[in-house]
Amino acid sequence: MTAGASFFSKERIVAGPGFNRWLVPPAALAIHLCIGMAYGFSVFWLPLSKSLGITHSIACTPDSGIFQAMFTTSCDWKVSALSVTFEIFIAVLGISAALWGGWLEHAGPRKAGAIAAACWGGGMFLGGIGAMMHQLWLIWLGCGVIGGVGQGLGYISPVSTLIKWFPDRRGMATGMAIMGYGGGASIGAPLAVMLMKHFSSATSVGVAQTLMVMGCIYFFAMMMGAIGYRIPPNGWKPEGWNPPSPEASKAMVTHKHVHLDKAWKTRQFWLIWAVLCLNVTAGIGVLSMASPMLQEVFGGKLVGLQVSFNDLTPDQKVQIAAVAAGFAGLLSLFNSLGRFFWASISDWIGRKNTYFTFFILGMVLYASAPSLGHTGSVALFVLAFCVILTMYGGGFSTVPAYLADMFGTQMVGAIHGRLLTAWSTAGIAGPVLINYVREFQLSHGVQRADAYDITMYILVGLLLLGLVSNALIRPVETHHHMTDEELEAERKVSHDVAAEDHVIAAVQAKDITLPVILAWLAVGIPFIWGVSQTLIKASVLFR
Repeated sequence: MTAGASFFSKERIVAGPGFNRWLVPPAALAIHLCIGMAYGFSVFWLPLSKSLGITHSIACTPDSGIFQAMFTTSCDWKVSALSVTFEIFIAVLGISAALWGGWLEHAGPRKAGAIAAACWGGGMFLGGIGAMMHQLWLIWLGCGVIGGVGQGLGYISPVSTLIKWFPDRRGMATGMAIMGYGGGASIGAPLAVMLMKHFSSATSVGVAQTLMVMGCIYFFAMMMGAIGYRIPPNGWKPEGWNPPSPEASKAMVTHKHVHLDKAWKTRQFWLIWAVLCLNVTAGIGVLSMASPMLQEVFGGKLVGLQVSFNDLTPDQKVQIAAVAAGFAGLLSLFNSLGRFFWASISDWIGRKNTYFTFFILGMVLYASAPSLGHTGSVALFVLAFCVILTMYGGGFSTVPAYLADMFGTQMVGAIHGRLLTAWSTAGIAGPVLINYVREFQLSHGVQRADAYDITMYILVGLLLLGLVSNALIRPVETHHHMTDEELEAERKVSHDVAAEDHVIAAVQAKDITLPVILAWLAVGIPFIWGVSQTLIKASVLFR
């Protein structure tokens, strides 16, 4: 350890003798389960749209635009204006991860995680102040921009560290952490509903107080995760494990390293960028419209009535909305579980074959969705999209290991950060695509139950492009690899510690210690509670 190194510096978190590597995934999960609330933010939109009227929305004048909405204190916001917050923090997530991914490799995961905690927790607190003052621009700034920076840094903070701790199971390790992002809403959304109910009154819908309280909770939980981060010294490997030789490896796994400055200029980077973007565009488009899609496709069949959506009474629409909410929750659950499942599978069949599976199986399921909808098979329709969402989530968790295979582990966190601009692109393109096609269909007289058919076939086309992009990926040319001198120079800049200077005797997975049990319980209990809440809501689909 360097003399005078700060508590958050990279030199202070090199693991010591006897450290158990299984303490690192819970630290990563603590951060990802918090920032994963991004997927659950929609629970705030309807209450916020009545923050002045309390029981009803106070409409603005017809000529009011988005600029007036940012500053008005005399009328309520529209849901469409509030939902821009989601688009902002997803866009900022990708941008901040791309901008500061290289800095993270040098500063270390603890410092990045602490800043992420301050930005996400503090951003939500500031958003709560914005809700209290009825200033939309403050919500956008707090939850959207500042929170988005926290999202980006928090998301990529554990990637490089986990891959280095688990060289024998790269996919599984990153899958464990990134699973938390997919499952964060299953904890945060019901918690937010409970808090809003507690804080609501005759003069408040309870959103402002809820955002502030959750901001404090998330700050504390994420700081605990950041403090729990440890990194292995260079050259460390699990006891008894030796990396396979290039000749013996069936996957396209390099044993060299590519610098960030070169990696993002290679053909392989942009092909993987396209693979992730196309997979996410298809999945996030469906996820954004899950609830209205199920309601409009099946209508009264969701509650045992043989009537279309347009013929339902207001009370019946409330009933099917509850069923559709269960569908959305179930998709989120499968999104989370798929992140761990598919990333773990990729350790066995390789990353390229895993993405081949995503695209081929995805095309079959998307193409069959219209037929399943027309035949009225709710269970099969739901099952098809649950499988689709596992592959959507699996795309996120498999890609860090894919990048490590292609570019090495030295700067994989920074490369992953830059690749996440694909997510920002898809986060806008997917919902816009599915909404535009739906509106176009409806405006041309297509029935609501049929308005998603063309969309599904368009998504099949996107997946076909992804399949082709994946097929074109080849190992990185050797002239892109860092020389031994360049690698050593980069490690000095990154304050990496060599194994011979700081030898550790890591406890293996079979050694379950009390600290490991407590760490996993700390993240496992909230996650299991969130899953149980999701399953309770989703049970209405199968009554």
